[in-house]
Amino acid sequence: MIPFLIFVFWFSLFLVFYTYIGYGILIYVLVKIKKALGKAYKKDFDDQYLPEVTLIIPAYNEMSCIKEKVENSLGLDYPAHLLRLLFVTEGSDDGTTEFVRELSGKNASVHYLGGSERRGKIEAMNIAMKTVSTPIVIFSDANTTLNKLVIKNIIRHFKDASTGAVAGEKRIMMDDNEAAAGAGEGLYWKYESFLKKLDTELYSVVGAAGELFAVRTELFEEVEKDTLLDDFMISLRIAARGFRVIYEPDAYASERPSFSIGDEQKRKVRIAAGGFQSIARLGFLLNIFKYGWLSFQYVSHRAMRWAVAPFCLPLIFVVNVALVALSADMIYIYFLAGQILFYGLAILGNYFENRKIRIKLLFVPYYFSFMNYCAIRGFFRYRNGLTSGIWEKVRRAE
Repeated sequence: MIPFLIFVFWFSLFLVFYTYIGYGILIYVLVKIKKALGKAYKKDFDDQYLPEVTLIIPAYNEMSCIKEKVENSLGLDYPAHLLRLLFVTEGSDDGTTEFVRELSGKNASVHYLGGSERRGKIEAMNIAMKTVSTPIVIFSDANTTLNKLVIKNIIRHFKDASTGAVAGEKRIMMDDNEAAAGAGEGLYWKYESFLKKLDTELYSVVGAAGELFAVRTELFEEVEKDTLLDDFMISLRIAARGFRVIYEPDAYASERPSFSIGDEQKRKVRIAAGGFQSIARLGFLLNIFKYGWLSFQYVSHRAMRWAVAPFCLPLIFVVNVALVALSADMIYIYFLAGQILFYGLAILGNYFENRKIRIKLLFVPYYFSFMNYCAIRGFFRYRNGLTSGIWEKVRRAE
């Protein structure tokens, strides 16, 4: 019995370590080896490469930010005659459609698709893509702010015929007195950005952030209406066809963190449910003999983070308790004490978060535990079939 528990403990611990730290170390080494062999990813940019671009912005009841989004989009550094702004406002009843309609009559670059029925972001994207005639399309959320050179920094990658999609960077705008939800989210995305840079250097990014990503129009495939992670599914299906998904950190979308931890939890649980939905629909990517590096990166960076590590954590704790009770080895007592301390800090972080008190020491244990808790809840949400493609809007901090 004890040998079996020891195996489960160490193997589960290894899986968690590999998921969150080991993969980053391994891919860093692999990229270094690749560069030493003279096979580094080459960026062959051409400043004269300026294709026509459509910027699609789904905007359901976004009157609170639509004016700023329009101003931001029109102010981007890209030739106006080559840029088409397409706002998809279907189902909006707060004046968003009327605002964009009036603006489109004054500015030839601004277009919109309205409609009285709300069918969700996925259908909005599918419908919008049928009207696109430009070779490149960029998707962006209405509540994000794009940097001025975002389009130029994205489209330069498409000069390479092997590039099928480009993932921009998501940045969280935080004040010094921000709650732990925003601070933890910001730390998480900084680490994600680091991994995406390495993913690109090795072969391909595995998934894009919906706040900002671009695809070759000809490679876009309509996704199922109930899809939760459209950005992830679209970009991975393009990668599965042999094209690379490139990460461009100098093209970024900035947004405010969630208004509260409750709002952030809703978002995380739904994303996790979408992760399990994606794993089910992308099962073919597990064939490493066919997809090679893409399979390795997909499993290591995504699948394990959703479907393996979150379930290993409670297992490690339970088995650790059993080993302390059954074994005289002090190492398990130390591990258990460490876990109790770590989760104690996470609980303390939750306590202070609910009171909007920001303590940096608690960011990592709190947000790490929070993410994995949401992943487990997302699994059960997916199993219960609660996977409507229509997102419930999450409030953002002012």
